[in-house]
Amino acid sequence: MNDPGALETASERRAVAHPAGPCTLVIFGATGDLTHRLLTPALYNLSRWGLLPEDFAVIGVGRTEQEEGALKADLTAALKRFTASRPGQDAGSAVDGPAWERVVAGMEYLAGDLEDATTFQRLGERIAASRGGRGARGGVLYYLAVAPALFGPVIRRLGEAGLARQDGEAWRRVIIEKPFGHDLASAKALNAEIRTVLDEDQIYRIDHFLGKETVQNIMAFRFGNGFFEPIWNRDHVDHVQITVAETVGVEKRGRFYETTGALRDMVPNHLFQLFTLTAMEPPASFEADAVRSRKQDVLTATQTLSPEDAATRVVRGQYGAGTVKGDARRAYRQEPDVSPQSEAETYVAMKLMIDNWRWAGVPFYLRTGKSLTVRDTEIAIQFKHAPLALFRGTGVERCPGNWLIIQIQPDEGISLQFGAKRPGPEVTLERVQMSFSYADHFQLQPSTGYETLIYDAMIGDQTLYQRADNIEAGWRVVQPILDAWKAGGVPLASYPAGSAGPAEADDLLARDGRRWRAL
Repeated sequence: MNDPGALETASERRAVAHPAGPCTLVIFGATGDLTHRLLTPALYNLSRWGLLPEDFAVIGVGRTEQEEGALKADLTAALKRFTASRPGQDAGSAVDGPAWERVVAGMEYLAGDLEDATTFQRLGERIAASRGGRGARGGVLYYLAVAPALFGPVIRRLGEAGLARQDGEAWRRVIIEKPFGHDLASAKALNAEIRTVLDEDQIYRIDHFLGKETVQNIMAFRFGNGFFEPIWNRDHVDHVQITVAETVGVEKRGRFYETTGALRDMVPNHLFQLFTLTAMEPPASFEADAVRSRKQDVLTATQTLSPEDAATRVVRGQYGAGTVKGDARRAYRQEPDVSPQSEAETYVAMKLMIDNWRWAGVPFYLRTGKSLTVRDTEIAIQFKHAPLALFRGTGVERCPGNWLIIQIQPDEGISLQFGAKRPGPEVTLERVQMSFSYADHFQLQPSTGYETLIYDAMIGDQTLYQRADNIEAGWRVVQPILDAWKAGGVPLASYPAGSAGPAEADDLLARDGRRWRAL
């Protein structure tokens, strides 16, 4: 079935951004951290940018009994904290009052049990009376900011209440947060369950990494510049490193991490998004299925790891006590809600190979971890060394080669590292770097990354969202690693908090005659 709200092409929608059509946003989990910390400032920014519909309303749904005014006050306070986080701003001083009022003017709150059918009957009545979506005749966007265990039940209840049916301009779409399943079997089961209620074009599986400007720019950078794409292949690239490093520990998420770990939490979603965008073939267009099919091809062509591969190509680690940025950090096993004998990993590094014409023989090294020395997310591509005979004896062999670095966070930008002759009579090469900073060039305003994703869901553009087969393909790559760990085939390494990770991760590259870029 074609989505009635998605009529233009992706290129047409993105060429000039217009306000979305009339709709009601229903947030399940409206009193939770995600709503306060990320969704609230995202909606505020969309209002400031003139992209929210003129007819717009928000219905918050949660278990907590409270007045609508209390929710509005809580979200206003959350917004003030967000604006206060900007350099040089006092709490709330930079809030655009009229812009925020356009968000809260049509805000309602509904308290109820999310597994109780009567909650959804009452929700249907609220939607029908909503000013923002022109009642039941307008579009409705459901945002599931709830625990993963509730994804299936909430969608099932929407179906039973008739709240997922769409007709003409009365579209119905659902944004589902990660994690989508905890292994291949559960991901397939969840896909099957929600597709008994929703068509694929109604399902928006979100990964907030895809809302970051630098991530979206990977395709524009690759396919919009004639001098990079011709060398983006095995003939010119030596290897690729993708890093998502965090200084924070598990903080208050000990119970979650005990059952999830770094592999499930980060690899099938965040890291694989960067991996597939870097390795994909050029799509025929920016239409959602064209882009997602090329990303799917990458995962399909990725070598399946045998139990032996899982032991030699994958490193799992857990942080011990240490110091991060001058602050003492306790060991993971001493964190709240964590077992003193925990085997949960807080760090994972792996080597992946892609069996296709573009990338055969080129290793992709992925790593992610908590309580590391710096916060850093980047894609680093090392090109093959030029023949050195001409420069023998000049010290060129000590140069680290040519690198292209796409910096995702914290400082978004792109840099190119190459060798240049040092001034003087001697022919001596020295490493130099050209850098482009998003903040300096575009004067970026603070955002959460959710703005683009919410707006795209409102206009029916699924390009930055994952398709069912994308989700399952990612888990298919990860599942052999999970199986090997369960069988005890991969030991748990340790690393001190504030370091770059376990020594075993360095060995992973050293065996190939390479080394990680310094964090």
